[in-house]
Amino acid sequence: MPDPRPIIFLGPSLSIEKAAEILDADYRKPAKKGDFLQLLFKETKFVGLIDGFFLQDYPPTPIEIYNLLRKKGTKVYGSSSLGALRAVELSKYGMIGVGKIFNMFKKGILDADDEVAVTFTDYSNYKSEALIDIRYNLFLAHKMGIIDEGIKKIILRVSKQTYFPYRTYGDILDKCKQMHPEINSQVEKFREHIQTNRKSLKEDDAVLLLKRIKGDMG
Repeated sequence: MPDPRPIIFLGPSLSIEKAAEILDADYRKPAKKGDFLQLLFKETKFVGLIDGFFLQDYPPTPIEIYNLLRKKGTKVYGSSSLGALRAVELSKYGMIGVGKIFNMFKKGILDADDEVAVTFTDYSNYKSEALIDIRYNLFLAHKMGIIDEGIKKIILRVSKQTYFPYRTYGDILDKCKQMHPEINSQVEKFREHIQTNRKSLKEDDAVLLLKRIKGDMG
């Protein structure tokens, strides 16, 4: 008997444990090339693409997802990471984009894939931080008065100059201190802040996608 649950491709954007509390689904590892082609031969009404491979393997191509969109009775959603990128490319063909990151790419506020790209080893333990989340946490820290505008710009600039597989807060902040020793105290204030106050737009958007599918299922 076919599994009636939605199929969700999920990785570092949101833990499986948190996701399962929101939506009962068939949770799969981040999507790679060929995964969506296999779904053409499976009965499924709802598919959510949140995470996919960028570096460790080839990601699913737009044409793969387009073919699934053409399958009668199937809805495909995207958010957070690769899902947001593919939803922008395929929204005119019916792919449903969800969340702030999708909207920022759709409006051209963001335009680089490495805003959302990270490297990861499994669902919960991954090596790098997404640039969009670094931006978000710098914005919040500035708003809270932890860092000033100048420090925010320096940390963001160093983050952007760092190749995405190596973007970790520890490495980025260490680089900032080496390059700009005069800002050491504010860098350390931000380091202390981020250890207990880290937020994630990618996680927020993943939650929104799951809630959207749950609502659409009725």
